[in-house]
Amino acid sequence: MNPAALTPPMTTAYTPLPNTFRRDILASRKLIGCWSSLTSPVTMEILGIAGFDWLLLDTEHAPNDLQSLMLQLMALKDSASAPVVRPPSNDAVFIKRLLDLGFVNLLVPMIESAEEARRAVAATRYPPQGMRGVSGVQRCNRYGSQPDYAAQINDNVCVLLQIESRGGVAALDQILAVPGVDGIFVGPSDLSAAYGHFGEPNHPEVQGVIAEVHARTRAAGKAAGILTTVEADAQRYIAQGFQFVAVGSDQTLFRAVTQGLRDRFSSD
Repeated sequence: MNPAALTPPMTTAYTPLPNTFRRDILASRKLIGCWSSLTSPVTMEILGIAGFDWLLLDTEHAPNDLQSLMLQLMALKDSASAPVVRPPSNDAVFIKRLLDLGFVNLLVPMIESAEEARRAVAATRYPPQGMRGVSGVQRCNRYGSQPDYAAQINDNVCVLLQIESRGGVAALDQILAVPGVDGIFVGPSDLSAAYGHFGEPNHPEVQGVIAEVHARTRAAGKAAGILTTVEADAQRYIAQGFQFVAVGSDQTLFRAVTQGLRDRFSSD
């Protein structure tokens, strides 16, 4: 048999579907998400079946590695939920590896300056728009079978930046002005610690800062997001006008349900 016959002809240029999550972020549509820290493809597949608009795969505070992230991405292939990944830091090398896996939506933590914002955006773009390293055979381009991937992908990556410190709040207007920043995400827990109210995200001062970040973000025409595992807080943030809200986490849900089940059968 002719070996060439085993290789399908590459006659159609790769035209990726638009990143609908980014499109919706830029349009400031309401998007309901869920945080995932359990690192399991089975858990991720179940979350994907639930129908959330987006799912956050965490590497900052969860024991995910590149292998576990890839398996979870595979588990979401048939889901309408958009995968968003949070790298452990604003690290161009790690971000490059996440992009090579096939992620197109990134939430970069602890941004405190316009320079850090520019660095985060540059890490997600191929030159000349950025500094992303090039590898022609990766999962992101179906292992080299999509030759036009590089020409298309710069316009399909969504960059969300997390504001969770006094420095980030102070530099917010400059951060928002950086081209390629698609949205801002508030970290209530870190903000509460930064403002001297550790573990009290609903403290009036912290809530005032959150409202300020939201207002300044919206004034700049960007979408604002936030995370909470308390339903009443999620409803309040949605009513306040936050566009992309994570309303729970798999870890918190699993613990609450299992503890509740055990407590209902506890002995006297």
